[in-house]
Amino acid sequence: MDLWEKLGMSEVFVEFWQELGISAGTAIVVLIALYFVVKWAVKNGMVEAYKKIKEKRAWDNVKANKTVSDLKTEDEDINGKA
Repeated sequence: MDLWEKLGMSEVFVEFWQELGISAGTAIVVLIALYFVVKWAVKNGMVEAYKKIKEKRAWDNVKANKTVSDLKTEDEDINGKA
């Protein structure tokens, strides 16, 4: 009895893996490794996107502060009074 039959896989699926020359144990190991690679890539992508969002917010805040300070100086006269 093959491990594929123990796992209850359909014949089409079993034939597909057997044509590739991959046993059930190898297929399971490959799928587990693929899971962790995708998980790692998604996590790193999210961290990178979060950093870019934080940088953009910080830059927008800097622009907003400059704009507010520029507006204040335009409204003031030479003595600093509005």
